Amino acid sequence: MRIATWNVNSVRTRLEQVTAWLAAQQPEVLCLQETKVSDELFPQAAFEALGYQCAISGQKAYNGVAILSRLPIEAVQIGFDALLPDDAESCRLSEQKRVISARIEGLRVLDLYVPNGSSLTSEKYTYKLAWLSCLQRYLAVQEQQGEPLVMLGDFNIALEARDIHDPERLNGGIMASDAERSALRQALGDRLSDGFRMFEADSGHWSWWDYRSGAWDTGRGWRIDHIYLDDVLQELATGCVIHKDQRGNLQPSDHAPVVVSIAWPPAEEGDDEEADLG
Repeated sequence: MRIATWNVNSVRTRLEQVTAWLAAQQPEVLCLQETKVSDELFPQAAFEALGYQCAISGQKAYNGVAILSRLPIEAVQIGFDALLPDDAESCRLSEQKRVISARIEGLRVLDLYVPNGSSLTSEKYTYKLAWLSCLQRYLAVQEQQGEPLVMLGDFNIALEARDIHDPERLNGGIMASDAERSALRQALGDRLSDGFRMFEADSGHWSWWDYRSGAWDTGRGWRIDHIYLDDVLQELATGCVIHKDQRGNLQPSDHAPVVVSIAWPPAEEGDDEEADLG
């Protein structure tokens, strides 16, 4: 199974790019962020024409997440409050459309658009840290459900210095502050690991290039679009790649898709023996 994440920075603006990529790559699942459209205006028919079901949670002009799947989508959950209904802060944080999950082939696919935070002195930064703390509580409840988890999306955090083109200058600032990194690590705990880093240890691999200051042309990127796998799926992952070429499109999103490949569903015991006999 191939599962992808892509912050498309307006699904209607990039619709032709997204559908062309889907037609060429045909991942089983694509998780979108920053769809920037209310649910009734989401271009569902264009994805259904390619064989994808849609689970969506959007709002006009801002935020918005969606899960597209060629496999049946079940048990959709929207917002933190889906698992934390008695948590007052989770209800407040769920007003922005940033969280959606679904069960697909027995996996729980969790699609997130983590707040950017704006600057270290902004109220949005305080909001981001509260959001990440709520994510930790949410994941603790999700673990009790017993479903294998892949968590992916735009995290707006470069977790390590090797995830930034200029760590000496940018470490400690927004998207690379100690508090953000610590909050995300606490949410991940010992259960979730970075799927990309399972296969690539080096720096120089970016998923986001700021529109400003010619970042794409000069290769000054960040790796902030992540795919995290739980301990079950880590054993079954076979690769994880960034489709950097999509950032070079005409009028592109500032993000590129990231795709993980997982040997799912796992082979039943005895399948290999039967294949050999056949």
